Amino acid sequence: MGKGFFQVPSAYNEPVKSYAPGTPEREEVLKQYNDYYNGTVEVPLYIGSDQIKTGNTRPMSPPHEHQHVVGHYHLAEKKHVEEAISNCLESRSAWANLPWEQRAAIFLKAAELLAGPYRAKINAATMMAQSKTIHQAEIDAACEFIDFLRFNVEFMSQIYAEQPESSDGIWNRVEYRPLEGFVYAITPFNFTAIAGNLPASAAMMGNVVIWKPSDSQVFSAKVIIDVFKEAGLPDGVINVVFGDPVMVTETVLSSPDFSGLHFTGSTFVFKELWKQIGTNIHTYKTYPRIVGETGGKDFIVAHPSANPKQVATAIVRGAFELQGQKCSAASRVYLPKSIANEILDLVKADVASINKPGSPADMSNFVTAVIHEGSFDKLASYIDQAKKDDEVEIIAGGGYDKSVGYFIEPTVILTKDPKYTTMCTELFGPVVTIYVYDDKDWAETLKLVDGTSEYALTGAVLATDRYAIEEASKALQDCAGNFYINDKPTGAVVGQQPFGGARASGTNDKAGSAQNLLRWVSPRLIKETFVAPEDYRYPFLG
Repeated sequence: MGKGFFQVPSAYNEPVKSYAPGTPEREEVLKQYNDYYNGTVEVPLYIGSDQIKTGNTRPMSPPHEHQHVVGHYHLAEKKHVEEAISNCLESRSAWANLPWEQRAAIFLKAAELLAGPYRAKINAATMMAQSKTIHQAEIDAACEFIDFLRFNVEFMSQIYAEQPESSDGIWNRVEYRPLEGFVYAITPFNFTAIAGNLPASAAMMGNVVIWKPSDSQVFSAKVIIDVFKEAGLPDGVINVVFGDPVMVTETVLSSPDFSGLHFTGSTFVFKELWKQIGTNIHTYKTYPRIVGETGGKDFIVAHPSANPKQVATAIVRGAFELQGQKCSAASRVYLPKSIANEILDLVKADVASINKPGSPADMSNFVTAVIHEGSFDKLASYIDQAKKDDEVEIIAGGGYDKSVGYFIEPTVILTKDPKYTTMCTELFGPVVTIYVYDDKDWAETLKLVDGTSEYALTGAVLATDRYAIEEASKALQDCAGNFYINDKPTGAVVGQQPFGGARASGTNDKAGSAQNLLRWVSPRLIKETFVAPEDYRYPFLG
């Protein structure tokens, strides 16, 4: 504290702009998108004050127009990763000892930059790099990222204010120290906000960070780096490297000073990282913190009392926004026979009304491209298999084309087998599978929902019968860390719905809450006795 008990500005959720035709924000983001599209950017490694260009580069192309190159990024060698670690450790003392309000000011300034002069830049970059529609970019890259920064500052101040009781003649106090060493942040392609928050949340608590963004998100990651630099983040606090993930990770995890992993990505990769950390455990100076949010096979279950139009909308929005490339996306649905046909007709009509997938620069598009060719090929193979299998039927979509962009049509599969592969396997694309159950089997269907997937991230129940809602809430309490009633299972808002799941979906440390920030500190209790005893004898000795 030093010179005062400071109260941070009250956090609030950044309002979402509409980007409706004729609005200034629409014109501004389209201009910025075109500037990016017609330009080229070179992204170096960021280590301390150095911007390192290794000469070993990879191109960056929009997923919706994969032959068009908008820039290149440089790949690190092992020596660069080692330099990044050394630089972090050299920077640690000054950053860890900087008064917390000074750290807070940097990230609050970053939030204001994103809300103002960088809003069009971060949104246009996300449209370009991750093929997000402007609505999806706005709620992610601008609003959610801003919310993370503002609310985390408020949570940080609340954590520091949490102090123990003191008894007569004693003063107890707790310091929330940063971890000893450095944190390794590995971020995904699909959310720019997550890419910024994972390194920033650890850094905000006084830690230094090695950040490895996804290769498919470097274009918008560059804007995040620019924002942090303009906000005044000191060199060396967050060092950024790109390159072979195996090499980078092995170098990082072999360091004795590795103290924490902040990860969002695939379940398999996270488990492998956990195993690597366990294998190296005798190397480390401290037990590393491991925080991860991974996959999902997220569900919608409708009760016979549900409103069919609401169910259909939850399916279409939950499954197809961002091309289903959300760990929270609806990918398995359970409908009661009594209203199934009505819901399916509504879903088919909605899907038929969606334009063919195209560029996010065309703001009439609800669906754009999946992230890369590997994702496209995987999804196409599952669609092809569904066309061959007798127990399933594709009732909407089913087309795909990668000649220009990695375009997969929104696809709805109807299955007679509740354990069909697309009901169980995470696809991470615009494919949803629906199973119809007999109304009398509601309770058994809840057991089926709970037992079908290894994941436990998000899920939704739609019903007007309050007894049914309560029954579902209890029966499904272990299979969704974020549970939605009469809504789609996506769209968690920072400060309102802390996000995370258990089972194979991660450690459930709830990004967007104080629970996550607590993982990045190591408390020190200080007990001060004002008048110390001078005789070892206790009264009972007589």
